[in-house]
Amino acid sequence: MENQIFELQYAIDTFYFLVCGALVMWMAAGFAMLESGLVRAKNTAEILTKNVGLYSIACIMYMVCGYAIMYDGGVFLAGISGGETLVDDALAASAENGFHGGSVYSGASDFFFQVVFVATAMSIVSGAVAERMKLWAFLLFAVVMTGFIYPMEGAWTWGGASVFGMYSLGDLGFSDFAGSGIVHMAGAAAALAGVILLGPRKGKYGPQGQIRAIPGANLPLATLGTFVLWLGWFGFNGGSVLKLGDIGSANAVAMVFLNTNTAAAGGAVAALATARLLFGKADLTMLLNGALAGLVAITAEPSTPTPLVATIFGAIAGVIVVFSIVGLDKLKIDDPVGAISVHGVVGLFGLLIVPITNDGSSFIGQIVGALTIFVWVFVASLIVWAIIKAIFGIRVSEEEEQEGVDIGECGLEAYPEFTKVNP
Repeated sequence: MENQIFELQYAIDTFYFLVCGALVMWMAAGFAMLESGLVRAKNTAEILTKNVGLYSIACIMYMVCGYAIMYDGGVFLAGISGGETLVDDALAASAENGFHGGSVYSGASDFFFQVVFVATAMSIVSGAVAERMKLWAFLLFAVVMTGFIYPMEGAWTWGGASVFGMYSLGDLGFSDFAGSGIVHMAGAAAALAGVILLGPRKGKYGPQGQIRAIPGANLPLATLGTFVLWLGWFGFNGGSVLKLGDIGSANAVAMVFLNTNTAAAGGAVAALATARLLFGKADLTMLLNGALAGLVAITAEPSTPTPLVATIFGAIAGVIVVFSIVGLDKLKIDDPVGAISVHGVVGLFGLLIVPITNDGSSFIGQIVGALTIFVWVFVASLIVWAIIKAIFGIRVSEEEEQEGVDIGECGLEAYPEFTKVNP
């Protein structure tokens, strides 16, 4: 009987992990919709190509070396510790005990759940560098980001390794339940490094420093993308409970789902109200980013707040993201979709509020953890972006940018009938 109960729990936990992983994978569709809705029509096909390409690259690179780096103590290359069998060894260890506190589930399900998180981090970069970056430069960076940069900081956090042998974030009281910092702030740090080297879009800022709005081509699609991301986030946060096959875990999953949903709602309402106060209008793009900000903020700790506290956290994040988007624009940091604000600034906020409801964490640990993630990812990304820029270039020509990167990079348009008359 005991063995049958164990087998049933194993099956339930594995199935739950896989379903949550599939929900997170669907966030790739959400990012593609959101980003393609917030860029101009002439750049739509290219950003869709980037999203499908980065997801595929993330899956391959995390399988080849990323997973082993992240969960084998933070080695620099898979071949250093175990050669070609390192990933298989890691999966076998996970099949026995899981990597996360003794949960029981298939090692393959653990890999699948982890790999879609990697793709999420890289998706954040895509929107921030939209409309002026070379496609192949972006995809080359995706290889390094998903195969090395992200796995290294993941090894220091979820992997439990010490940071270059100097200190352990776990010993300092660092906690990031589902990745406000590990996934979202990391993606934003990589994006910020790329945006700084890339520069703003042509026409975004006037000669006297005035900021010019560049509206997206398809706000209905961006809205649908936000709802898809909202749905996928239940897998993102809910799956991070790691199990479902007992009463305590089932109750925890229900609370995580509830808090995730209400934080997003709080962020959306607060951002909409803030935009109305600042601009005198109900800004749809701020509403969408407010919902995403609430989701990012609660991701660091969705299990311990009450639903009311989660709503308040989300609302604060919604206010923060509006001011952050406006502030970055004033600094001439051109982010077409607001990704750096939503995932970076609010990701930091999410880490810092964890100790308010989780007494197992500390403010010092959260600050050190945030600095470790940001400095590593930003500096490493800046170096990689600079190398790519020096060798291949990262920005399309002025003519290609004016015409739209769809034609120059992909040789086709997403909406050809809008601009041409068919014979």
